[in-house]
Amino acid sequence: MSMWRTCIGICLLVACAVRGSAFAAGVDEAPTYPWPNGTRAAVSLAYDDAVPSQLDTALPALDRYGLKGSFYLTLSADTVHSRLPEWRAAAHNGHELGNHSLFHQCSATGGDRAWVSPAQDLDTMTVARMQAEVVLGNAMLHAIDGSTAFTFTVPCGDRITGDGDYVDGLHDHFLGIKVGAGAVVPDMRQLDRMAVPIVAPQGSTGVELIALVEAAGRRGTMVNITFHGIGADHLSVSSEAHEALLAFLDAHRDRYWTATFRDQMRWIRDQSHAGD
Repeated sequence: MSMWRTCIGICLLVACAVRGSAFAAGVDEAPTYPWPNGTRAAVSLAYDDAVPSQLDTALPALDRYGLKGSFYLTLSADTVHSRLPEWRAAAHNGHELGNHSLFHQCSATGGDRAWVSPAQDLDTMTVARMQAEVVLGNAMLHAIDGSTAFTFTVPCGDRITGDGDYVDGLHDHFLGIKVGAGAVVPDMRQLDRMAVPIVAPQGSTGVELIALVEAAGRRGTMVNITFHGIGADHLSVSSEAHEALLAFLDAHRDRYWTATFRDQMRWIRDQSHAGD
């Protein structure tokens, strides 16, 4: 989480600066990627850690606007087993339940990582253990909602265990993996589906969130916004800011394709094979 917290302020400033300079200079929009139905850009709305405000606030808001999100479950979280019927209902309604590992292991290295317990310290884990746990997470998700295709968000963006990089060995198990820090994908044709950049807003306004979407629209690419708490819990964004973003996306469906990350990664995979 620290990498994404550090990135968010920079990402938002860059998005706003690009927006201003493009309009001021009258720069034409970049050629677009072939998104569905002639839309200009793709928007992934994701929610990490299975915190209560996602069920209480984010899901009802998404459903009011008819938008679909991707919820990355830390599968050992209390909210997963105590509110399992609600997660199943979300999946039945077209939302994605994604893999965010069993225990949310992150590196304890760094001054802002005091919250990482010894049992969750990625620095003491092995590649084999982490890969086995993440693959087991897919089996658990299948048991919850019947899914057979999965995406993964790497906890904290940390991928190095005590004996190496555990993410590289997971590629065959996922349609896409979110691991990098960044706001807007610069070039869809150069995108690695196994290292998709995200931005994780904390305390951002609706105007700032919308600016990220508009930056993706000018590039004709995509933006992957990963929330945590909505109006409560940790790393939160206000419910008002979240609502403003959803209202904007609802009003501009002809320009922005908002869908689950799983559906977007399927589309990108299929486009890459279109010329085969």
